[in-house]
Amino acid sequence: ADAGHMPIVLESRDVLGGKLAAWKDEDGDWYETGLHIFFGAYPNVQNLFGELGIDDRLQWKEHSMIFAMPDKPGEFSRFDFPEVLPAPLNGILAILRNNEMLTWPEKVKFAIGLLPAMLGGQAYVEAQDGLTVQDWMRKQGVPDRVTTEVFIAMSKALNFINPEELSMQCILIALNRFLQEKHGSKMAFLDGNPPERLCKPMADHIESLGGEVRLNSRIKKIELNNDGTVKSFSLTNGNVIEADAYVFATPVDILKLLMPENWKEIPYFKKLEKLVGVPVINVHIWFDRKLKNTYDHLLFSRSQLLSVYADMSVTCKEYYDPNKSMLELVFAPAEEWISRSDSEIIEATMKELATLFPDEISADQSKAKIVKYHVVKTPRSVYKTVPDCEPCRPL
Repeated sequence: ADAGHMPIVLESRDVLGGKLAAWKDEDGDWYETGLHIFFGAYPNVQNLFGELGIDDRLQWKEHSMIFAMPDKPGEFSRFDFPEVLPAPLNGILAILRNNEMLTWPEKVKFAIGLLPAMLGGQAYVEAQDGLTVQDWMRKQGVPDRVTTEVFIAMSKALNFINPEELSMQCILIALNRFLQEKHGSKMAFLDGNPPERLCKPMADHIESLGGEVRLNSRIKKIELNNDGTVKSFSLTNGNVIEADAYVFATPVDILKLLMPENWKEIPYFKKLEKLVGVPVINVHIWFDRKLKNTYDHLLFSRSQLLSVYADMSVTCKEYYDPNKSMLELVFAPAEEWISRSDSEIIEATMKELATLFPDEISADQSKAKIVKYHVVKTPRSVYKTVPDCEPCRPL
């Protein structure tokens, strides 16, 4: 739109945002597709906020990473990045000052193992795509306990799977940005629900320049010309869309479903077969009281079933509530749970929460009681970043 084109944006559902979508329940409370965090290492997203004039909607938190301690129920361990130091010194000091999670010998071996990544840059990072996180750590002589203590949590947060499956390249891309940019690992929460606070300003901007954003416009078929190029999009509502250029911005599984037959053998598209979405579940629980054992920050749960969580009644301006907590939790890996009932998922979540909040939550609700809950399942989310996926991504 800014370049003078007339875009028509087709959204298949009745809400903006895709993986950022959120819905209002009958009480007026929001529940979301995922728990979304914005990192300092996301320059394009920050530029977008700037262009839309909504920078103030990012609520930046203190520069820390906070991990729960499974062997010490109710306690947390922090990596605090000092503001006075440049990168990578602030990150190195954050690791060195943390004594609860890693011993000094483990920290030294970890630092030595990471040296090639810090010195080798992007070329080194790309060359590690063939190894899982676990394989790479062992190859570098990093003790398994480092993987268990830090990287299970990081793997689940980045791709909803464990280190024995995740490509090391995924971790190194994140670590490289965190270690090379002073505020790379600093985190922000959006100040409210994503469809209204982030997606709506985008739609308004597009429409102000003559473009269109259409909801409930699901593609049924990609129609082709005789030479194999795109002729039009047929929609399920009977409309046909013709354009000068067609851009597909969907999860890979949707594109694979809509792929025209005679494209499937083209090597460019054939490679997509390896990319498969990973299941993830987002859980929201409203409690009858304000939980004390929480922070105004993202928390790495380090539990068997949960990845990251936050008390949104504290971290998010629109969801703020002085009297009651609403925990939003990412349930991952979710492969074995995606087909189970919401009540089973909530029951399992409460058991895990009892170890994170031993004084405040018990599995049988004899302490904090559930007022209500929402469970949002995404059977195919971001693609599963197993080794050797990078060459399969379309340019």
